[in-house]
Amino acid sequence: MSASPTEHKAGSASRSKILKPVFIPASIVIFALLIATVIFSRVAGDTLEEATGELNAAISDGVGWWYVIAVNIFLAFAIYFAVSKIGRIRLGRDDEQPEFGIASWFFMLFSAGMGIGLVFFSVAEPLSHYITTPYGVESETTDAVNTSMGVVMLHWGLHPWGIYAIVGLGLAYMTFRRGRPLAVRWLLEPLLGRERVEGWIGHAIDTVAIVGTLFGVATSFGFGVSQIIGGLEFLGWAESSNWLIITIIAAITLIAVWSVVSGVHKGLKWLSNFNMSVAALLAFAVFVMGPTIILLKAFPENLGNYLSILPETMLHSGPFSEDGWEAGWTIFYWGWWVSWAPFVGMFIARISRGRTIREFIVGVLLAPTLVSLIWFTIFGDSAILFQREGTVDMLTDGAVSSTTALFQFFEAFPLTVVLSVIAMLVIVLFFVTSSDSGSLVIDMLASGGSTNTPKSTRIYWASLEGVAAAVLLVIGGSVALTALQTLSIATAAPFSIILVLACISLTRAFRHDVASMPSYMEVITTSETEGSEAGTGNDKTRSNVLRGISGASAALSGFSANGRTDVGDETKQVISFRHVDPAVAVVDPETGAITIVDEQRDPLAGQTFDTPEFESSQEYLDQGGEPNGADDGDRSAT
Repeated sequence: MSASPTEHKAGSASRSKILKPVFIPASIVIFALLIATVIFSRVAGDTLEEATGELNAAISDGVGWWYVIAVNIFLAFAIYFAVSKIGRIRLGRDDEQPEFGIASWFFMLFSAGMGIGLVFFSVAEPLSHYITTPYGVESETTDAVNTSMGVVMLHWGLHPWGIYAIVGLGLAYMTFRRGRPLAVRWLLEPLLGRERVEGWIGHAIDTVAIVGTLFGVATSFGFGVSQIIGGLEFLGWAESSNWLIITIIAAITLIAVWSVVSGVHKGLKWLSNFNMSVAALLAFAVFVMGPTIILLKAFPENLGNYLSILPETMLHSGPFSEDGWEAGWTIFYWGWWVSWAPFVGMFIARISRGRTIREFIVGVLLAPTLVSLIWFTIFGDSAILFQREGTVDMLTDGAVSSTTALFQFFEAFPLTVVLSVIAMLVIVLFFVTSSDSGSLVIDMLASGGSTNTPKSTRIYWASLEGVAAAVLLVIGGSVALTALQTLSIATAAPFSIILVLACISLTRAFRHDVASMPSYMEVITTSETEGSEAGTGNDKTRSNVLRGISGASAALSGFSANGRTDVGDETKQVISFRHVDPAVAVVDPETGAITIVDEQRDPLAGQTFDTPEFESSQEYLDQGGEPNGADDGDRSAT
């Protein structure tokens, strides 16, 4: 059995130290890739850009079809987990309530998940698909508008959040219910067993997750800084320079360090709430000052376009495509979302303790999809309308520039400067929330899955993200950023296989949990003798209960009256029971005794951990632990 609470507190400090087989290799790989990318970008120049293009083509041609299949597998499993009996399982102890309120929970998961991308592509992507429309639709037509918004939602709707849901659900279940450390490796324990998960295989999985997460955040950091500088140049406030880049990155990194040190319940929660509020204010301003009536009409139409285009496009891999559109957009997005899955999924898991699986999946899938639909309708449809009517030209040399399209869009409004400043503020805050949540996730992985990590290592990872972005932008330039982004997407290939195995692994664990999950039945009877003595009344009641349940007298006659509630002439008793599959029940023909055989074995049973996560889990209680033995220090510390 696990250590006592007193012993645990004494040993908790050692539990939060770095895990050297993960921390050291991950740091070495990160620095090596940074140095190699910068050197090649400086020496090779155009050659590196060509090599990056060839690698992108190799990924889309070689494994693009697999990315398309994999993301649909993840979404299908997520929906199955939600609608089946599995959805009743709570991510924590049976009597736990959610750790965060619904609003704070949603703000944090959305800010970490794709908030910065929504700002970066809010105008650029819908307009790009309108100008260069896929699937053979004629560009710059009404059909192009409908196709554009449907495709945008394909990339930003249910599918990416289905990926995040699988990772987040698996980690929350394994940690908060079964008491495992909060690390990606434990998703595979039901398949591989504890010994392999704690060995080199587990170390390799977490190392890949750290590298992919850090470079994913760093490259997004770099592209976002480029957009901020593009906005400053567009307004005529500054010109791009290395010092400006370093200053912006340093300021954002300092805020991120403060937030990650203060923890989830303080800095990150406050920043996420404030950030989403400012973003909502920006969207509302555009909605009110823009084509309001048209946007109201566009919202249901965009929803219809998304739902109608989804069955056809969700499996579209473009085997005969000649323009490379699928490779440049859909397959790129699937690889990018999968490469971000360890980071976002693990962070969502960290903030989702106490929710049922059904609440978790419905919230993770539907709420962000709805907000994305509203956001892209407001910005995307307004931008397309302004471009069609000639209100403002958002094309640069006949193409859409992601760094300046948003600020060109604001020229159509009377408060151009104000809206641009608010947009840059939102970008900065989204970067901060992405950086500090990414640093927190990386630190937990590098500490063996502990949720109570040292502040020094949190500072290390947050600073390294800023340094990586600065080095890539200042020394390597956009070529280095693109090359590193391509490498991050390449890590999605092995990780997608890990996630498919995780779906199978989790299904095994969930099935046992469902099989052992009790159901409850309330039996209501009317007493035959009014005003009788307690003993007689109990006997009468039990007799009535047994007559109402044919053939169950042997099973029910031993029930105590502890669960009874007497209301007037009625007696109510709640009975706990568990459904047994007839396939595993054998009836003795002579005695009628029922024996359960070949029942599925719990692949996670019997394991103990000397960690705060284990002592606050349902597994600890199931193994006989005391309810007051839970140590909630892992919540408050982070």
